Amino acid sequence: MAEELTPETPEETEEQAIKQRKNGLYPGVSDELAENMKSGWADTELRGLEPIAQADKTAERRAALSARFPGERLVIPAGKLKTRSNDTEYAFRASTEYAYLTGDQTQDGVLVLEPTKSGHEATIYLLPRSDRENGEFWLDGQGELWVGRRHSLTEAEQLLGVPAKDVRELADALREATGPVRNVRGHDAGIEAALTDKVTAERDEELRVYLSEARLIKDSFEIAELEKACASTARGFEDVVKVLDKAEATSERYIEGTFFLRARVEGNDIGYGSICAAGPHATTLHWVRNDGDVRSGDLLLLDAGVETTELYTADITRTLPINGRYTELQRKIYDAVYEAQEAGIAAVKPGAAYRDFHDAAQRVLAEKLVEWGLVEGPVERVLELGLQRRWTLHGTGHMLGMDVHDCAAARTEAYVDTTLAPGMCLTVEPGLYFQADDLTVPEEYRGIGVRIEDDILVTEDGNRNLSDALPRHADEVEAWMAALKG
Repeated sequence: MAEELTPETPEETEEQAIKQRKNGLYPGVSDELAENMKSGWADTELRGLEPIAQADKTAERRAALSARFPGERLVIPAGKLKTRSNDTEYAFRASTEYAYLTGDQTQDGVLVLEPTKSGHEATIYLLPRSDRENGEFWLDGQGELWVGRRHSLTEAEQLLGVPAKDVRELADALREATGPVRNVRGHDAGIEAALTDKVTAERDEELRVYLSEARLIKDSFEIAELEKACASTARGFEDVVKVLDKAEATSERYIEGTFFLRARVEGNDIGYGSICAAGPHATTLHWVRNDGDVRSGDLLLLDAGVETTELYTADITRTLPINGRYTELQRKIYDAVYEAQEAGIAAVKPGAAYRDFHDAAQRVLAEKLVEWGLVEGPVERVLELGLQRRWTLHGTGHMLGMDVHDCAAARTEAYVDTTLAPGMCLTVEPGLYFQADDLTVPEEYRGIGVRIEDDILVTEDGNRNLSDALPRHADEVEAWMAALKG
C-alpha cells in the first residue's frame, strides 16, 4: 500500500490542508511541481447518464417519508469512513436509511428534505470532484488520485434524480436553519454537532423507526434484489461443497474465503460475518472465528449470505455432512429440524400472525425432544415452560432486506405482533444444538448442531421460497453433494 505524500489526519480540514500547502509544510512538494499538477488533465465529465434502476422507487420512498413528516426538515446521512487501524479504514458501507432513500452509496453523503408548502424538496449533499486547482485531488488522502474518481454533482443529479450540492456547505446551512428538524443519528458526528440545539432524541428516534417500518413491505425492485442475492448465495454454497477436501486439509477459513470470493465477484460483499462452523462449533450460534478443523464424519453448519451491489442480502443456512453422508444420528436430528422448518414455512402466509411460524416450528422440535426422552412431556407443558429452548436456543426467523436483521428499529406492534402481508420477506430457521458439555443428553448427541434456514417471501396466496435452489431434504442434500464432488 503506497504511503501518501502528506501526513493526513482524520480531523484535518481541506482549508487547513490548503493553508499548509501554501506555507510549504508538505515535504517534497515544490512550487514548480504544485503548479505542474494543476494543468494538463483531460475533461472526464460523464454525459448522457441514465437514472439508476431504482430511481423511481427511491422517489416513491422519499414521497412517503415526506407525507409522514410534513413541515419538518429531515436529515439522513450516509456515514463516514471508520478507522480500522492507524491510517487504514474499513470498507465503507452507506447507512441503510440513506441508501434506501437515494440508491447512492457515497461516503459523506447526506440527504436533506426541506419542507415546502406542498411537501418537501429533496437535495443530496455530496463531495464534488476533487479540486485540481488547489491540489486537493493529489495531496489529500481522500483525493481522487488516491482513492479513485467520484461523480460530479451534475452526474449525481442525473443518476439519482435529486438536485445535488456540495456537502461541505451543509453543516453551516443546518446551523442557520429554523423550524423543526429530525436526523437519523449515529452516522455523522459533524451533522449531529450542527443540529445539537435543533433536535431531540425522541423525535429523531421516531424518524428512525418510521424508516425501519417502511422497509417491512418490499417493492418489486427489492424483491428482485433479494432473488439475486439468494441465487448468488446458492452458487457460493456450491463453491464450498466443491472444495471441502481442501478445507479438510486447512480449516474453516478455507470455507469462509471460498464463499467470500463469490460474494465479491457477484455482489458488494457478504451481508454479515459468515458462520462456517464444523463439528462442535455448529452449536455456537454466531461462530465467526472460523479457525477450527474440518473433519470427515462431522457436520458443517454454513450460514452465509451474499449482499448485492444494491445492498440487499440473503441469509441461508445448510447443515452438510462433510464426507457427503449423514450418520444415522445426524440424520435423525437433521430430519427433525427439517420437519420443523416445513411446519414453519407452511405457517407463512398473508393474514397469519408473525409469531405463527415460530410457534409451529417450536412445537415440532418440542415433540421430538419429548419423543427422544431428552425432556419430560407432555409437549404442552414443555412449550408453556419453554423447556425446549435449552436446545432450540433462538427465535425461528426475522425480517430480511438491506440489513440481515432488517427493520430492527420497528415497533413491536408493527413487527413481531403484526400479521404477515404480501411483500414481507423473512427467514425461517429452526435449529437443534447439543453442546459438547451438555450432560443432560446422551454422549453421542453432544457436539451436534443443525440449522436449516431459507428466505421466504409472503405472496398474495401464500409464500415463495427465494432460496429453494439449494436442497433441504437429507436425501436431496446427499445427492446434490455427490453430484458436485463427482
